[in-house]
Amino acid sequence: MNTVLGPVPAADLGVVAVHESLLSVVPGAEHAYDITIDRAEVFETLAGKLTAFRAAGGGTVVDSTGMFHGRDVRLYQALSRSTGVHVVASTGMGPEEDLGGYFLTPQTNPPTPWPAERFADLFAREVTEGMVVPRVERRGSAGIVATTATRAGATPTDQSLVRGAARAALATGLPVSLRHGADALADLQLVLDEGLPADRVVVGGLDRAEAVAAGWPAAVAERGAYVAIDHVGLDDDADVVRDADRVALVTQLVEAGAADRVLLSSNAIGQAFGQPGYDLPFGHVLTSFVPLLRSHGVHDEDVQRFLVGNPRDLLAVR
Repeated sequence: MNTVLGPVPAADLGVVAVHESLLSVVPGAEHAYDITIDRAEVFETLAGKLTAFRAAGGGTVVDSTGMFHGRDVRLYQALSRSTGVHVVASTGMGPEEDLGGYFLTPQTNPPTPWPAERFADLFAREVTEGMVVPRVERRGSAGIVATTATRAGATPTDQSLVRGAARAALATGLPVSLRHGADALADLQLVLDEGLPADRVVVGGLDRAEAVAAGWPAAVAERGAYVAIDHVGLDDDADVVRDADRVALVTQLVEAGAADRVLLSSNAIGQAFGQPGYDLPFGHVLTSFVPLLRSHGVHDEDVQRFLVGNPRDLLAVR
């Protein structure tokens, strides 16, 4: 398994928070007159949160935001050394609205996105050669390829990104983290059409209200991909279901024989700049949601599978 400090055995990851953001910076926010990013303060804040995660029983945090959202490999390396928490960083990007003009081909009218193969090469090099670090060149290998489709529906650019992510995963042995747009099954099919096995894919956002209503969590599990119930703790947003409904969703998946496809996370943001923060502890799943699951009859064996076994299998390089 690729962490920011180098390969570690997948069996050493422990409890994994698989869809989180250590640092989220809206592109350009670092240049805003009213935003100050003090690296020492950021380090202290994130170190405190990772230390608390470890104290709660956590072992690994996956920063699944991909490129251009504030990813700071040197910071993540220092945090991992200081706290003892494994940090897995990601390559990849999306949705289209987050891409700059660099990723379009301006010679055409209208400009067209890069072809999937060009995205695949960009992402794969961040695995084989190391992630790009400004003014340092490259450092540390990505451990997962993350991409996101436009909420209103995957655009041609999104489709190129998703296909590129799948090809990079095939070339490097990494899994794909796919945050779906308007149709989770159609977005998943784009990945599968590239030949990536379903058990190398995790589909995120499946505890969004429309995803649950459409029955996508069960359908994704039936196709063999991992189901990320990854907004645990977010109980005041109509866009997602509440924790009580997440418990019911997990229970239904277990009863359907899909316990080996469930992943739990919170999409917490350790520190945000240029956007609203989401100050939820990385250990919230462990400290609050797991007791709720147990109180509703979910067995410890299944809980361990959600938090340890399933992410270990997903993140293993193969």
